[in-house]
Amino acid sequence: MKLARLLSVAFACGFAAALAAAPLGASPPPAIKAKQQQAQVVLAQVDALDRQLGTTVEAWNGANYDLGKVRVSLAANRKSLRIAELARRRAEQLVQARLVTIYESDEPTTIDVVLGSASLGDLIDRLQAEQSVASSDRKLARHAQSVRDELAGARSRLRKTESRRVASVQQLSQQRLQIGAMLSQRRRLLASVQSELATLRAAEARRQAALAAEARRRLAAEQAELRREAAERRRAAEEAARAANARTTPAATTTAQTTTAAAPTTTTPVATTAPVTTVVAPTTATDPLTTTDPIATTTTEVPSAPLPAGHPAAATIALRYLGVKYVWGGESPKGFDCSGLVAYVFAQLGITLPHYAAAQYGLGAAVPRDQLQPGDLVFFDGLDHVGIYIGGDQFVHAPHTGDVVKITSMAAYGGGYVGARRI
Repeated sequence: MKLARLLSVAFACGFAAALAAAPLGASPPPAIKAKQQQAQVVLAQVDALDRQLGTTVEAWNGANYDLGKVRVSLAANRKSLRIAELARRRAEQLVQARLVTIYESDEPTTIDVVLGSASLGDLIDRLQAEQSVASSDRKLARHAQSVRDELAGARSRLRKTESRRVASVQQLSQQRLQIGAMLSQRRRLLASVQSELATLRAAEARRQAALAAEARRRLAAEQAELRREAAERRRAAEEAARAANARTTPAATTTAQTTTAAAPTTTTPVATTAPVTTVVAPTTATDPLTTTDPIATTTTEVPSAPLPAGHPAAATIALRYLGVKYVWGGESPKGFDCSGLVAYVFAQLGITLPHYAAAQYGLGAAVPRDQLQPGDLVFFDGLDHVGIYIGGDQFVHAPHTGDVVKITSMAAYGGGYVGARRI
């Protein structure tokens, strides 16, 4: 037991050190799941020992009850036996007194009775009377002895029963003590496992908090970069527009002057038509920003239709629900399952998604893994699981029963990755 506790403490310390040294993007440690499984096993053992102890204690109670009844019977038997013994002694004393009386009295012997009888009938009467008195004394003595012997036999049987009951009580008491000791040991182990599990969960919570902080910083930086790029594109477009206007205005003025000098009698509609034709041709030939040549487009190799912009804000929203417990069928902050979390997050963007991962996979546009951006939906395990990508090869999801909404690396799911969709 001491060795097991030392190993468990060493394991917990080693894990904590490994957790502290692990990179933030690493997959969540399997130690929590293993420790949860160990806790479940120990808890099942505790429950089984509890039931076994309850059964043993109840059997011990029954044995004590039976022993009590036997002892009550023994007490009654001892009382009856004392009474029978007194009766037997009294009967013996009566017989002895009768013999003494006959010996010491002047009552005639059988010969005297025969010789002293006046007639045959008198003789018979006197003999019967003598025999009746002797027989009555003998019956009384035999009955008293029989009762005593019967009670003595019952007492012997009760003593044997008492011995068996005492042995049963002692055996059950010993079992009760052994099971109680085992139960105490298992409960101590369970407390130790639960303590280690709490330590691991606290470490994982700290890791998740660090991951969330890093993800928020990264998302904020990416959004700032997107805003900067958009602002640069607007400035570039504005500068290009100004440059185009600068090139177009002198050309139009020169053309108008030339036309007026050459044909002063030309009507206004004709003069208007000429500069329009002159302006369009150089613009389409020299301005790359407005090139719309269909031939050039068809000769350029385009892999597919451009991906939609997506909803990066979904990644930021998903981070609000870190730590919410997993609930089968859950679709609110009281509890989420995987597709319920996705549907709830996108509902806050005004987008209604079905509460079903496989149906969500049929929406939006497919995204190659190397083009994932925050807010994309990532699918795993044959479309049985879905999460929201947050960048850095990480995603937010509601994993399974007993867990909470958390950040996990894509690598943690290994070959279970199916694909991604941009809504």
